[in-house]
Amino acid sequence: MSRKFLSSLLRTCTSHSTTSQCHAQTLLQSLLPNVILETDLLLSYTKLGLINHARKLFDRMPQRNMHSWNIMIASYTHSSIYFDALTVFEGFKQCRLLPDRYTLPPLFKISIGIGDSWFGWMCHCLVIKLGYGEVVVVNNSVLEFYVKCGTMSQALSVFNNHNAPRDSVTWNLMISGFGKAGLYSDAVHCFREMLKHQNGIELDYMTLPSILSVCGKEGDLLKVKEVHGFSVRNFGFDAHAPIANALIDNYGKCGSLKDSENIFKTVSCANLVTWTAMISCYGMHGKGEESVFLFEKMINEGFRPNAVTLTAILSSCSHSGLLDQGKKIFDSMISDYGFEPTAEHYTCMVDLFGRCGCLEEALQLLERMNPLSVTGSMWGALLAGCAMHKNVEIGEIAAHHLFQLEPNNTSNYVTLCRIYQSRGMTRDVSTVKAKMKGLGLVKTPGCSWINIAGREYKFHQGDLSHPLSHMIFQILYEISNTQLSTNDLGIGYLLHDDDTFVMAL
Repeated sequence: MSRKFLSSLLRTCTSHSTTSQCHAQTLLQSLLPNVILETDLLLSYTKLGLINHARKLFDRMPQRNMHSWNIMIASYTHSSIYFDALTVFEGFKQCRLLPDRYTLPPLFKISIGIGDSWFGWMCHCLVIKLGYGEVVVVNNSVLEFYVKCGTMSQALSVFNNHNAPRDSVTWNLMISGFGKAGLYSDAVHCFREMLKHQNGIELDYMTLPSILSVCGKEGDLLKVKEVHGFSVRNFGFDAHAPIANALIDNYGKCGSLKDSENIFKTVSCANLVTWTAMISCYGMHGKGEESVFLFEKMINEGFRPNAVTLTAILSSCSHSGLLDQGKKIFDSMISDYGFEPTAEHYTCMVDLFGRCGCLEEALQLLERMNPLSVTGSMWGALLAGCAMHKNVEIGEIAAHHLFQLEPNNTSNYVTLCRIYQSRGMTRDVSTVKAKMKGLGLVKTPGCSWINIAGREYKFHQGDLSHPLSHMIFQILYEISNTQLSTNDLGIGYLLHDDDTFVMAL
């Protein structure tokens, strides 16, 4: 076989045996060393996930080109073996080579993977110095670095660079970055700007789950419906699975369970995420029995739950107090589904036991675990259960552990105070408050908000700054003293454009 034929075969082969046979032929025919053949072998091994084979070959290469260095750096990065990727890059620098447009994107992923911001900033300096800022893939890698590091001011600076190109990935990164940073209005504004500047940009359906997630976190049902309408106009009623899944999830978060159900019933490309999203929606709306029914139906349809699905169904059981069903699913995780329970699963079970008043059983579950594996969220769930059932003894145990794990978490001290107050233990309340004062901890006031006609209204505990606060509290007082069933009457509250507060029956 000639070198040209072997090279062509290696670039198209998809099996380990073919690659190994080609490698054997190169050795039998003494065709090595040859940088082109060796690089093709490298690429073939890495595409098959045989990164150790590739590394052995790479280390024996007497001569390496840019492509061979880039293959090794990218392969280690893709496999999340970041420190080996860094080792290869160090060798690359020792050869006095300069990164190209293919070297740089994996370097930013390495920086994100190892949590080294300095390395990412150094790579950004290289991008500017070498003039690769106008290459869209490189620019997106810089943007992703700043977004995932949470430095949105730097990300915005890169995004607003007039010379920097943009594609759908660029816009997706900014929208998701704003959403993760809690800048929901900026995320929505960015989405609308993207629609205005769509020239030459093919709309990516993955943009919609990002903006839907933002709308869901904001609790803005109208915006979810707006994005849904946009999806129908651009992708039709038979939406891609990620869009359908995001719609189910975020309609549920905005309180519109009926819309979630309608999407679930009509989606033709349902996958495990679709089922999990609907199970979670039923759970957050207190419909645990529907969650369990859907979970069992999913199993019968041939879907195998993953760790996220199991968290969703256990959480649903917890919110609805379905103790027997929750215990059955938890106990069958290893035998039926092959999953060792994670911290999230244990937290759900502690919460379930706590809500049902089985506080001793919840404590025993935590005491059976490795002490190093018990997290603050588990003890927090137990403390919340003790507050619900006014259990001082177990509440003090949970609080003691939380004070060690989360010494500056004010809510733990406040919850213990609530337990003492419920039992009339005023001296113990004073002791906890004195400890809080000594630690410099201050209780954060409770806050509620509502979004009406695109305007957000916030109400803090004890805050009388709203111009109509007197009327608001008067109506709330009247509601609290009116014996009406919410099953029989729907009550809505609206702030008109002139800020008139009304109650509609």
